[in-house]
Amino acid sequence: MTVADELEAARAALVMINPAPYNAEAPPAGLTTDVTPTELHYVRSNFAVPDHDGTLEIGGAVGKPTTLTLEDLRAMPAYDRTVTLECAGNGRLEMRPLPTGEPWGDFAVSTARWTGALLHDVLAKVQPAVDGVELLATGADHGPYHLQAVLPETDQDDLTFTRALPLAQATDPDSGILIAYEMNGRPLGGDHGAPFRLIVPHWYAVASVKWLRRLDVLTEPYTGEFQTGHYIYEWPDRPHEPVTLMRVRARITDPRPGSVLTRDVCTVRGKAWSGTGPVTKVEVSLTGEGDWQPAQLEPAAPGDFGWQDWRFTWDGIGVGRHTLRARATDAAGNVQPDVPPWNRLGYGNNAIEVIYVDRH
Repeated sequence: MTVADELEAARAALVMINPAPYNAEAPPAGLTTDVTPTELHYVRSNFAVPDHDGTLEIGGAVGKPTTLTLEDLRAMPAYDRTVTLECAGNGRLEMRPLPTGEPWGDFAVSTARWTGALLHDVLAKVQPAVDGVELLATGADHGPYHLQAVLPETDQDDLTFTRALPLAQATDPDSGILIAYEMNGRPLGGDHGAPFRLIVPHWYAVASVKWLRRLDVLTEPYTGEFQTGHYIYEWPDRPHEPVTLMRVRARITDPRPGSVLTRDVCTVRGKAWSGTGPVTKVEVSLTGEGDWQPAQLEPAAPGDFGWQDWRFTWDGIGVGRHTLRARATDAAGNVQPDVPPWNRLGYGNNAIEVIYVDRH
C-alpha cells in the first residue's frame, strides 16, 4: 500500500472540512468513548503532509546541541499520556458574525493515548541556557499559506509551521509534554505527525506541533505567523491575547440533536474538559431560563489529561419538543458562557451547548 493509499484509508471515517490541506472533524462516534479510535480522531493541518528524514535537531541556546533519531527517542524511558486535543477553531461555525478561518463545527476535538519520551528528559540532554525563555518547535510541514497572513513580513509562498512554548513549562517534568511516536499503541500515521510530534496537555492543539523537525531554546520571546499573527484572540474591545489553554467545555454525546425519544426516561451522556481543569461540575438545564440540575461527573484520573464522562437521568419527559443544555465548571472556577466570546479569527468558542429532541 502506498503512502497515498494509507492516508486515504485513514481518512475514510472522518468528516472532511478541507481536502488540501487536509482538515477533518471526528464523526459523532469519536466523542463517545474514553479514547477516540485513531481512525476517528480529528485532523488539523496547515500544510500538506510533509516528508521527514526521521531526525530531530535540538539547538539554540543550549550547552550540548544534538540530533536524535526515532530509535534514540524509543531508547529513552517511555511514558503514556491520555490527552484531549482540541482545535482552537472548534465551534467557529456557531459564532456570529461568522469569523474567518476553517469552517469547523463542534467535532474538532478527540482524545488519544500517546506514547513517547518526556520533553523534560530530552531537554535535559542538551542543557538549556539559564537565560532561555522559550522553546521554539519547528515542524517539517511548509508551503504557501492558505489564509491571509497577518504579519506583513511573512513570506506566504513558503511558510514553515513554528510555535513556541515557555521554557519553564517545556522543562517541567510534571507538565506531561511528550515527544510522541505512538498513538493508541501504534506508530503515528501521516496525518497525526509521523514519525514524532509534540503532545502538550491542556493547551489548544496548535501547541502540539506535528512532524517535529527541530527544537531551539530562545533567549527572547518568539514572534512568527503562527505565534503572534494567527492563533491570537483579536478582541474587538480589548487588547489581543495569545491562544493558549483550552477553555472549559461540556458536550452532549447522547442523545444526538434532533433525536426522537420513545420513552419518558432518558440517560443524557457527555464529555467535559478544560485546560485549567480538572472539571469539577457539570450541570444540565431543560429550559432556556436556568433551573440547572447537577449531572454525575466522573473524576479526573491521576496523571490523565483526557476528557471526563458525565451523565444525567432525565425522567418525566412529556410528548413534544424539548431543549437540553449542558455547562461545565472547572477547578479554577471558570464556567461556560451562554454566548461565545467573539473574536475576529473565531478561536476558543466554549459557549453552552443547546440541543433539542422530540418525544413521540
